[in-house]
Amino acid sequence: MSLESICKQLSAQEGAIPPVELWNPPYCGEMDLTIKADGRWFHHGSVIARERLVKLFSTVIKKEQDGYFLVTPVEKLKINVEDQPFIITHWQYLPDLTPKTIELTTNTGDKLIINEQHPLSFDPQGNLQVNVRRNLFAAIHRNVFYQWAEIADLVEKEDGPQLLIHSAGHTFSLGDIN
Repeated sequence: MSLESICKQLSAQEGAIPPVELWNPPYCGEMDLTIKADGRWFHHGSVIARERLVKLFSTVIKKEQDGYFLVTPVEKLKINVEDQPFIITHWQYLPDLTPKTIELTTNTGDKLIINEQHPLSFDPQGNLQVNVRRNLFAAIHRNVFYQWAEIADLVEKEDGPQLLIHSAGHTFSLGDIN
């Protein structure tokens, strides 16, 4: 199975997030596609330079147990994801909203708000992440984290001081200060 054939199957759905959680196609093997920890996508060892192609494929990622797959209604191909399939690269407060609300943008152009549907949490290794959709998470780019650390509230908790940020009426921890 090639990138071109997957692209043809998905071309009619470009711009939409397909309901991959409803698709259960047969497993067709592994694809030599890797999403690096820095967010770059590689196919056969070469970076995929076409941003539009990366965005299209990012809409059909599915996670099952500990594996990631590109899925279409008729096939499922295992891919390699080094860390998380997405990275939060930009953030902003949405103007004119009370309470303050933070909008995030991923490296593939997804926009989401930090709230109860898209909470900040920690992965098993203790790294900050946010749920983008389904069970797919984004790592927080170091620059974004440092910007948040600058604006965060330092609050004393039972287990020690923590950095907290607020969005959409909710409070989220950036971690303990040790």
